[in-house]
Amino acid sequence: MTAVPLAGQASQGRWAGLLDAVHAEWTKLRTVAGPGTMLLAAIALTAGVGALAANAVSCPAGGCQIDPAKVSLTGVYLGQAIVAIVAVTSVSGEYSTGMIRLTLTAVPRRWQVIAAKAAVVSVSTLAVAAIAVGAALLAGRLLLYGHGISPAHGYQAISLAAGPALRAASGSVLYLALIALLGIGIGAAIRDSAASIGLVLGLLYMFPLISSLVANEPLRRHLNQISPMTAGLYVQATTNLRALPLTPWQGLGVLAAWAAGALLMGGLVMSLRDA
Repeated sequence: MTAVPLAGQASQGRWAGLLDAVHAEWTKLRTVAGPGTMLLAAIALTAGVGALAANAVSCPAGGCQIDPAKVSLTGVYLGQAIVAIVAVTSVSGEYSTGMIRLTLTAVPRRWQVIAAKAAVVSVSTLAVAAIAVGAALLAGRLLLYGHGISPAHGYQAISLAAGPALRAASGSVLYLALIALLGIGIGAAIRDSAASIGLVLGLLYMFPLISSLVANEPLRRHLNQISPMTAGLYVQATTNLRALPLTPWQGLGVLAAWAAGALLMGGLVMSLRDA
């Protein structure tokens, strides 16, 4: 007769412990100067590089073939590196300083620790990414029009009221949040900051480099389909969608699979190995 109440109390205790862990991780993130400063830098870099890319585009009188939204969101290629570093160090930094022992003493259930870190860092990244993407698209809208990307050449102004532009914007925000989850998973599995950052950035930037060196077209296409960055950023495309190896949302799904796999691996390593 007491099994149900006890089970209910245990369940409530687990959720209470998770909420406490989330509160603790949020306190760490907002009170340590480094992560906040780096996330602000991610906003500046994403919006700034996007503005530079939009300002560098020109469309002659004969017309041109560009994707206005994708050009405006060029800064995501670099902004993601900062997001990845913040995510990795939110886990690996505690191992390097020994603080992880205190964290695991306060929160003995290790799955709660990695879940709390994933929740806090990804939600923070979503907020930062929304500001960065919005600023980049606004800059692109203003700058591209002055460079001939206008209705006179068959282009509509970038507007979130249009389905493709809204998908590119929301998809880019989700993309950066998934990069954060990928970084947390790898940071938890590898533990060393330098090695974890190197692995994450290698996964993101080496796949396109390797693909560009492959002469075999079917193999290159396959590499692009499994590349976390290349496939993930298909979500930004608003033109020539049929030329993509995957649909925009399928591409983002590839990155989501990488992030889920990394989190699963990180959670298992954290549960099975001593701090």
